[in-house]
Amino acid sequence: MSPATSAKPTNKPAEPWRQRLIRSLLYGRNVDRAAKARARVGLAILAFASIYALIGGRLVMFAIGADAHSARRAAAQDVVATARPDIVDRNGAILATDVKAPSLFGEPRRIIDKDEAIELLTATVPDLDEAEVRERLSSRKGFVWLKREITPKQQQDIHKLGIPGIGFFRENKRVYPTGNEVAHLIGLVNIDNQGIAGMEKWLDNQGLADLHRAGFATDRLQKPIELSVDLRVEHALRDELLKAKEKFHAKAASGIISNVKTGEIVAMVSLPDFDPNSPKEAHDPDRINRLTTGVYEMGSTFKAFTLAMALDSGKINLNSMWDARGNLHYGKFTIHDSHMLGRFINTKEVFTYSSNIGAARIALGQGVEAHKAFLAKMGQLTRLRTELPESAAPLVPRHWGELNTVTIAFGQGLSVAPLQAVMGINALMNGGYLIPPTFLKRSEAEAAAMAKRVIKPETSEKMRYLMRLNAEIGTAKKADVPGYYIGGKTGTSEKVINGRYAKKRVLNSFTAIMPSDDPKYQILVMLDEPQPLPETYGFITSGFNAVPTGGKVIARIAPLLGVEPRFDLPPADRLILAASRTTQ
Repeated sequence: MSPATSAKPTNKPAEPWRQRLIRSLLYGRNVDRAAKARARVGLAILAFASIYALIGGRLVMFAIGADAHSARRAAAQDVVATARPDIVDRNGAILATDVKAPSLFGEPRRIIDKDEAIELLTATVPDLDEAEVRERLSSRKGFVWLKREITPKQQQDIHKLGIPGIGFFRENKRVYPTGNEVAHLIGLVNIDNQGIAGMEKWLDNQGLADLHRAGFATDRLQKPIELSVDLRVEHALRDELLKAKEKFHAKAASGIISNVKTGEIVAMVSLPDFDPNSPKEAHDPDRINRLTTGVYEMGSTFKAFTLAMALDSGKINLNSMWDARGNLHYGKFTIHDSHMLGRFINTKEVFTYSSNIGAARIALGQGVEAHKAFLAKMGQLTRLRTELPESAAPLVPRHWGELNTVTIAFGQGLSVAPLQAVMGINALMNGGYLIPPTFLKRSEAEAAAMAKRVIKPETSEKMRYLMRLNAEIGTAKKADVPGYYIGGKTGTSEKVINGRYAKKRVLNSFTAIMPSDDPKYQILVMLDEPQPLPETYGFITSGFNAVPTGGKVIARIAPLLGVEPRFDLPPADRLILAASRTTQ
């Protein structure tokens, strides 16, 4: 035998039991090796087919969702208009909301023929600035904005051009369905959907801007912001102010309707206003919010503070007498009344006849320091802060002496924002509680938790009586709408022009409450420089323009606010004073 045939066969090592078990489970005990190979090939084909299907699906998704892909590029390199929550009125009516609008962008590195692209784009979108587009497309950036918020028609036309490196991104655009109606309250946003005024700016200051930067401010996560304003009441107030501004040829008109018991601002109008959908109008200096950013001498409406101060001190009562037989001379200044009575008058008559002399004597009787302390307590000497970022500090005399107390007693020499005057009057009417005003919905319980008592309840009752008495027999008679038992106080303040008071250029105001026996709402109407008319007999005082305007406003808004009319009510001395613990 040959050596080859005589060699002993080598023994194969025994297969571990684990491998035998796995092979038995996968292929069985007697499997054909060819079948095993076919299974492996099939498995490989299935794996590769799955991978290619996944890649194909992703390519289709990128083709369909090109805007979303562009959004990621844009967000990395430029500011993108992110989502904002809706703003609604107290009844759910939308005041501000987001809509999707296409914006045009370019990727300069991908554009083949820049000159051709610029020519085609400027021909399709005429308001594109050719020099600016050329500068942007000539940059080395990967992404540049070319036009924010283009129209769907422009998007369609540009899409048909098929220019490489030109694309569209659907951004959030802020729109205001009510236009001018609540312009000064809502404010507006810039091109990047960031608040720059009004409640829109407040919203960003509450942390919305931080959420945007963190990428969490999505449409799904944001609840509507509910305001205290009632759009129906806002419309009625604005409509009547527009009519009054035109009728009396006034330079401006403004008004506030406030809930006396909660401090909620139910309506606020300042004319001329603007359309927040056209932001350029908002930069006109004549279109400021006169109720928060303007400060004015409020005239005789300030006499309410003077009388409340004295009545609350207990030093006087409603029947105290004051010398109004002649002008009050103080140094080189002379204080006089519009309607000289030539006799002693009581405290009630000081209010109903709007006596400057009587108010001055009352304030002097309290003293300078007491006067300052009371107005400070009523929130009239410091800047009023609300949700609106726009606010102005009052103009307070640097050196407050007796002459300042004399003039401030009847509304001259101290300028405040009308909204803070409204806050103070509310406290005089609601039982004596100073409640910060708000533009957000607030319950009476929430208001009570932050309220601060500033006068006695009986003083508030006397002030409500005086307001009603003024509507019955005083300067507010033209606003006494039957059934609503209103009270009111007028104010006519001469404007300071070149350092001197101008008798023919006045700021008129009328403050009203309804109903006087249990006030729920305060109405402030202001007319800036109204002109005399034949029907006003040449007068420009508040009683001939602001007061009848206030009456028309009350007639329209009372039913909207749920104030039910009550007829044949007794006069103020029997209905209001009878309920008071003191009936002086």
